[in-house]
Amino acid sequence: MFLTKDNKIKWKWLGYGAVITLVLVFAGIFWFDKPLYLFMRNFDAPVWRLFDLLFDAKIWLIVSAVVLLFFYIKKSLKVRPKIKNENNKFSLGVFIKDAFLKVHNSYAFYVFCSVLAASVVGKILKILIGRARPIFYEALDMTGFFPLSTEWAFNSMPSGHTFASFAGLVMIGLLAPKVKWFTWTLAIIIGASRVFYGAHWPTDVIMGAFIGMAMADLVKAALKSRALDLEK
Repeated sequence: MFLTKDNKIKWKWLGYGAVITLVLVFAGIFWFDKPLYLFMRNFDAPVWRLFDLLFDAKIWLIVSAVVLLFFYIKKSLKVRPKIKNENNKFSLGVFIKDAFLKVHNSYAFYVFCSVLAASVVGKILKILIGRARPIFYEALDMTGFFPLSTEWAFNSMPSGHTFASFAGLVMIGLLAPKVKWFTWTLAIIIGASRVFYGAHWPTDVIMGAFIGMAMADLVKAALKSRALDLEK
């Protein structure tokens, strides 16, 4: 969405996206979050509990890391890893460069980096914003913000499942455009499921989706640029 065909960031469009997201978030907080949340809760179903387990940010990171490790081992069996510099001494820099060159073309590497970047940004925002989860609204008719809280109950915005899933699935769509329709559809369903399930407000999902999309584009642009530099 914010990336050109030659992997350059469209900064103007990224800025527009950020502004639109903020406008929607503020409009939701002061207007449509509550009625939309109550409406969407009517679509709760057992399947969303499965989504809750499968698409957590930790699961995204673990699965992509395992696949990445497998890919690296497979490559290393064909070409021995380089771990020593010109002085025949172990060099962490040489090892990292060699490992990067071995895995930088794998989908798992791009997905892992994208989800990791989104998770770092998302987690920081969760703590800074400190939004109370909608369970308080359902149980006590209470809403509010408690900035700098690390408690799960006050880390509603943005949605972790949403930013991780958008980061991973949008990245897959960028790397494999033929399945983009599927990855985007699944990402949207996962985001909506967080409201159906009662774990997040609609605007938590909107912010999470933007973070995931933006991180996917930024990470792909950065990794492609780095790969070109190392291959020179």
